[in-house]
Amino acid sequence: MNPLSISSLPRREFLKSGGALIVAFSGFSGANMSFAQEPVAPGLRAAGPGPPDARLIDTWIAIHADNTATVYIGYVELGQGASTALLQIAAEELDLDMSQISSVRNDTHVTPNQGATVASAAIERGGPTIRAAAAEARQALLALSSRRLGAPADRLTVSKGVVSVAGNPGASVKYGDLLGDKPFAVPFTGNAPQKPVSQYKIVGARHPRLDLPDKVSATYVYVQQVRLPGMLHGRVVRPQGQGAYADGARVVSIDAASIAAIPSARVIRKRDFLGVVSPNEWDAVRAAKQLKVVWDVPASLAGTDGLFDQMRSAKTIDSVIAEKGDVSSALARATHVVNATYRGPYQGHMPFGPNCAVADVTSDGATVMCSTQSVYGTRDKVAKVLGVSATSVRVQYYEGAGTFGRSCYDDAAQAAAMMSQDSGKPVRVQFSRADEHGWDNFGPAHLADVKVAADASGRIVAYEYDGWQHVWSTIETSEQLALGTPANESPDGTSRNLNKITLGSMYDIGNLRLNNHRVPGIKGYLKASNLRSPLDVSFAFASEQAVDELAHMAGIDPLEFRRRNMSDPRWLGVVDAVAKAANWTPGRAVASTRRSHGRVVTGRGIGLGTHMSSYGAAIADVRVDRDTGAVVCTHLYGALDAGLVVNPAAVENQISGQLVQAASRTLKEEVTFSKTNVTSLDWNSYAILRFGETPAVTPIVVQRMDQKSTGAGEEVVAAASAAIANAFFDATGVRLREYPLTASRVKAALARA
Repeated sequence: MNPLSISSLPRREFLKSGGALIVAFSGFSGANMSFAQEPVAPGLRAAGPGPPDARLIDTWIAIHADNTATVYIGYVELGQGASTALLQIAAEELDLDMSQISSVRNDTHVTPNQGATVASAAIERGGPTIRAAAAEARQALLALSSRRLGAPADRLTVSKGVVSVAGNPGASVKYGDLLGDKPFAVPFTGNAPQKPVSQYKIVGARHPRLDLPDKVSATYVYVQQVRLPGMLHGRVVRPQGQGAYADGARVVSIDAASIAAIPSARVIRKRDFLGVVSPNEWDAVRAAKQLKVVWDVPASLAGTDGLFDQMRSAKTIDSVIAEKGDVSSALARATHVVNATYRGPYQGHMPFGPNCAVADVTSDGATVMCSTQSVYGTRDKVAKVLGVSATSVRVQYYEGAGTFGRSCYDDAAQAAAMMSQDSGKPVRVQFSRADEHGWDNFGPAHLADVKVAADASGRIVAYEYDGWQHVWSTIETSEQLALGTPANESPDGTSRNLNKITLGSMYDIGNLRLNNHRVPGIKGYLKASNLRSPLDVSFAFASEQAVDELAHMAGIDPLEFRRRNMSDPRWLGVVDAVAKAANWTPGRAVASTRRSHGRVVTGRGIGLGTHMSSYGAAIADVRVDRDTGAVVCTHLYGALDAGLVVNPAAVENQISGQLVQAASRTLKEEVTFSKTNVTSLDWNSYAILRFGETPAVTPIVVQRMDQKSTGAGEEVVAAASAAIANAFFDATGVRLREYPLTASRVKAALARA
């Protein structure tokens, strides 16, 4: 925030608006310049509209005269540690030390387009390309070395970028001497031989994350810290909380005189897109708050209480995601049958620091500095609202507050770009807490009917899952308001429909059917998109509770019941790993009333789940206060098999984060809304886990060096959510079939029991 004249600011207004007075000092000058002014690392063509040609090695790797290398990566660092792991892959193939290798900021004028950083893609889908490019670069360097040293390539060895002739240690040459700051000028074929796993020294090692030192020392530049000379501060002006996605927000009238007392502020309007800008940040904040706007706010939502009835009664688009055997006959013959309904709410990304973007739009083009999961995807969205070609827009990535999934990244980028275009100056747009909470692309709500059955020996013989949810929005709010672009939904896809991996695939079930009921999510529903492990928390919460209930019906220990119904060694591997870490004590299930006495009761539960790949298992310990309804998760254990794990320390960090987030989403988080708009606009109305409620966590990596690398960024979230729900039952003998497990729901369920 710019310096304020405190004497001119009413104390009561200041404290009311902020809630706290925070004094900060910044001594980092780098935050005051645009990365657009920073030089591009040598070894690549001059910066220009990308993406650079992916068929050239020079697009991916540059070798410098000081015997270091730059690797150009198309995936962004979101806090998952991928920027370190991908360099480990490159260093391994190039035979470089980690101190000799680095990367650059993602930039549409510099870095390749590898697609969006979603679905744990960075290592699973990005890693093979980086590995192949590094292997091909090494092959080219060995060819140059062979000519320089007069020895065949098969007699050459490499250590830390120094090529030597076997048996002649005096004959050597450095990579930097061969190609220092000059292009390879060779094609990227992908056919170069790669190092066998048995020779790995860097991949599979616990290398410290390269981005953490600057973050810990407070010298790392987040997007919220970026400043440009002559920059204006901007704020969007919208209703307090979105309504139905189809409705957007329509301006009826504006009273410009309502901010006349703030002479530095001016209104920016493009159709129904409204914002204010000012050279002074606090004036922009005040103007956004004081500007009087009459909005057309239709009452077209069902409200939180009516949501699931609305979903069930909707005219849905139905499909069968998976089917085998005869489910109906198997259900009729079964000894034990569970038939239950489960509900999961809309939830938000809710970054600790609301989204921000800085844009500088001139007649020569536009530069946008922002957080995003895809610099090229954001470029296209910004170009659309500016009415220019995509190649005239440059997007540079700056990390923001942690959030996995499509939060308001692009919404803020589009807003900043339009305000800059209108004002003719660089503009920094900072969303408020209410903007972020109220206008997020929420993770969709889910309704499930589950039937699972077992025979007398405890074998699962039938499984049927009916699920209702809508898919994702495609139009950002800024575009919807500014251009009048109609609300639209994405096509069906793996993350938008029932997930057949999480829903029953881990068990040996001969009769199974997954019935997907796609709810049209434009009229009468909130704007939604991918939130970490999309929909899988709801899937596992329902499916794994039903399996757990079946185990109790059969009188079999829940962990043993799962083992009895599994043969896949990788699923068994994570179950065994998490059970060992948690010291699970098996025993026959007993009557659910075993802990019916006492105010505070404890329980333990297990759950399985994943997202699009990998194998996740979790065990939860919980404590329940029967009088207050408070549920506290005291310890979470999570095991993940993600194939070849490039950096086990980074994946342990990922598992730990997933466990904490799963606890928050299962116990606390829920978007609430009336018939007109979202009402959960702050940390009180949208509760999250507090520090004092955070569980102890034990992450377990099941390393599989003989398997390909798969996702590790979201594959334990669902398992942990299910484990918490099952632990609640173990503690109380009561099933809660709707999350979050709020105090009011807990007390009502216990009272009914």
